[in-house]
Order: sequence, then C-alpha cells, then structure tokens
Amino acid sequence: MLCLPLAACGSGSGAAERSKGASSSRASSPRASVPSPQSPSSSASARSSAAPTLPPGPGGTTPVFSHGKRDGAKRVALTFDADMTADQDQRAARGERFDNPQLITTLRRLKAPATVFMTGKWAEQYPDQAKSIGSDPLFEVADHSYSHHAFSTPCYGLPAVARGTARQDVERAFAAFRKAGVERIVPYFRFPGGCYDEAVLREIAPAKVTAVQWDVVSGDAFAKKAGPVADQVLAQVKPGSVVVMHCTRSAAPATEEAIRRIVPELRARGYELVKVSDLIAEG
Repeated sequence: MLCLPLAACGSGSGAAERSKGASSSRASSPRASVPSPQSPSSSASARSSAAPTLPPGPGGTTPVFSHGKRDGAKRVALTFDADMTADQDQRAARGERFDNPQLITTLRRLKAPATVFMTGKWAEQYPDQAKSIGSDPLFEVADHSYSHHAFSTPCYGLPAVARGTARQDVERAFAAFRKAGVERIVPYFRFPGGCYDEAVLREIAPAKVTAVQWDVVSGDAFAKKAGPVADQVLAQVKPGSVVVMHCTRSAAPATEEAIRRIVPELRARGYELVKVSDLIAEG
C-alpha cells in the first residue's frame, strides 16, 4: 500500500490531460479575490490571504487550471504535494516520515517560491511545519483534500471518498490548516491523483475553489536518484508550466537534491519562479 498515495499524485499525467480543456484561458482579474473556504455553515467573509481564482466552469462547476500563459513571460510554478492519507497514522507512529523539512529549507535558501498542496491529515501530523510554511511569504498553502482518497475512480488504486462527502473532505482540510495556524491559505484544490469527473466538479463547486492540475510531471515519487527527476522536469518545462513534485520524505527521497539542480538551471534559462496564484493572476 505504500505506493498508492505518492504514485497517484506523481504519475497522474493522464488525469492532467483531462484538465486541459479548462485551463488558464478562463482566469479572472488579477486582483480578483474570494473568501477563504469555510465550513458549510460559517461565514465566507474571513480570508487568510486573497488570491485570484478562475470563474466557474460550465453550469457553475469548479474551474480547472493546468498551466499559465504560453506566450507570456517565462514563468514557472513549482508545486509540492504534502501527502499523508487518513489511514497512515500508525506508520507515522512507527517512525515513517511523510514530511521533508530539508526540502523546505533548501527552497528558502534558494529563495524559490512554491505552492504547497497539503492534505489535512499532513497538517494534523506536522502542525508546527504547516504553520511555518504557511507563515512564510515565500510559500502559499493550498488544499490537497483531507483524506487523500480518490474523488473519482478508478484512480491508481486509491480508496474512494464516500459518495456525497467530497465537499466536506475539501473543507475539512481547510479547517485543519486554520487549526494549525496556517496563514497563507489560497482557495486552490488539487485532486488526489489528479482524478476528477464532471460530477465531482459540480459537487465541490460550493467550496469556491479553483482546481489546480499540472502540465509537468516530475517523476519524483519513489525516485531513488535525483538526476532523472531533474532531467524530466527540465525537459518538459515551458512558459506558464505548473510542475508537480512532492514534500514527502519517505516516498520522494530524491526531491530535495533534484531541486538543488532544477532551480539554478531554470533561472539560467531565464525562467522566473512564481506561485500558482501568480500564474492565475497573469490571466
């Protein structure tokens, strides 16, 4: 079962393809902002940090973003999925590490902005790290579900979110971030495995999030060597790219080393590293 959560997030190229029909062409005004996703009964007026979103999709469905402008500036967003599923507490108790503090340290040292897609369970397991990431202006924290279960199936063997509970799962993760003291929460959501369908886009629409996919798969999940990960990212990146990587030490151990090469090489090629919110704002 170890492979399922990370394999789902890191190898979802097929799922990413499904999102391309609804990407950055529908971006709202760069200064548009929405309230922080709250529980169904709470006010929508509180917001940890304003961020641009896409307008709703057809029929009011959740909009989907997979990359920014191709003809604009050479900008790329590095994103990191901080994965921990709802059934992995015992493994964490036995010493398995689902965090990667060295990766965050390296991003800070390199002054590399990033968007961290965090599960609610991860924030509960590592509240101090979640708070630290979420208080750093270099980063923004987005929702990767509470449970890291599949929102549509089949999805790389992930267990499915119970029917009718998808919105609650999204909002439960936001609640876990707030409880941990995360400040820079943005209204973005990444489907575990990148798996979704029209039905779930309708179901989670009241959460007022923009679903964020990717167009560059790093291949860092379970990679033992950093070189191939860096090669894969650098070969795929284009202006406006969203790169999916992981902040999970036990299942993506080569990511931090790969970043030490990826960031300088992207900058040498003239790329500016930005957050997902910057790409969406660019329209």
